[in-house]
Amino acid sequence: MTTLELLDPSIGFVQEEIDSSIDLHAEIDRLRREKNAVLLAHYYQEPEIQDLADYIGDSLGLARQAAETEADIIVFAGVHFMAETAKIVNPTKKVLLPDLNAGCSLADSCPADEFARFVDAHPGHTVISYINCTAATKALTDIIVTSSNAKHIIGQIPADQPIIFAPDRNLGRYLAKESGREDMVIWDGVCIVHETFSEKKLIGLKARHPGAPVLAHPECEEAILRHADFIGSTTAIRRQASENSATTFIVATEEGILHQMQKDNPDKTFIAAPPESGCACNQCPHMRLNTVEKLYLCLKHEAPEITMPEETRLRALKPIERMLEMSVGVS
Repeated sequence: MTTLELLDPSIGFVQEEIDSSIDLHAEIDRLRREKNAVLLAHYYQEPEIQDLADYIGDSLGLARQAAETEADIIVFAGVHFMAETAKIVNPTKKVLLPDLNAGCSLADSCPADEFARFVDAHPGHTVISYINCTAATKALTDIIVTSSNAKHIIGQIPADQPIIFAPDRNLGRYLAKESGREDMVIWDGVCIVHETFSEKKLIGLKARHPGAPVLAHPECEEAILRHADFIGSTTAIRRQASENSATTFIVATEEGILHQMQKDNPDKTFIAAPPESGCACNQCPHMRLNTVEKLYLCLKHEAPEITMPEETRLRALKPIERMLEMSVGVS
């Protein structure tokens, strides 16, 4: 074995040579039973990790699972802000992220210090932040939302109460239009995956597959949403694929969701919407930093662990609790 390196800032994950004879799936199962650990995974994780997870979901579902779990250890196969959210609602539990470098371009686009000045420049506004933001940004927020519950929650805010929405400009614009809150003040942030889809290529794809519904996430650019037959969260997109009688679908979100959609509907065809370039830009590079090998070492050594100042955690907890309270009935 090589020397074990933990939490080296230049690495961000446990580094150790793994015996090639080890059955990683069996070892992960053994470790989570022995340690009373739960594995939560986002739809955008690689299929192998999704198949290992105790629970797979979108941000709202994962937040609920994190708040309700009785496990001693939460292993979050997702990105940093998701693991932070789990820690915020579970201060006494150990929360692990296989690779600390699994960040989020959207969260990074809204630094807390800059956002604080933005909020101060708009006094009297209710601050609503998409869950895709850091704990420090959540701490500056009145209510957290996800793409599943945002419209439902905004509908509970009095019409005469001005709103700041952060950090995703595309989701903000979509919600402003859907809720009739055209005066919403929107932070200018964006997801690198959802801004990359090509309208021209999507139109060509629709022409080659006439009748195939386009299912799109509201983080997509408006030009893509104009061509969508259904707009919703990843969970809603997955559900729509099962409920719709069509047999072929074009899906405009991170392509990791196609794995569950195909498992739900083995007789249907799912086509990932194409990005502008020929790259795999519809895969989130941050989500894909987590691997089964890192997941195994994370469980084995119970590291890297998510921590944060208690003051930040307590301030960030309040808007998350408000979200959960205001999301009753949303699936």
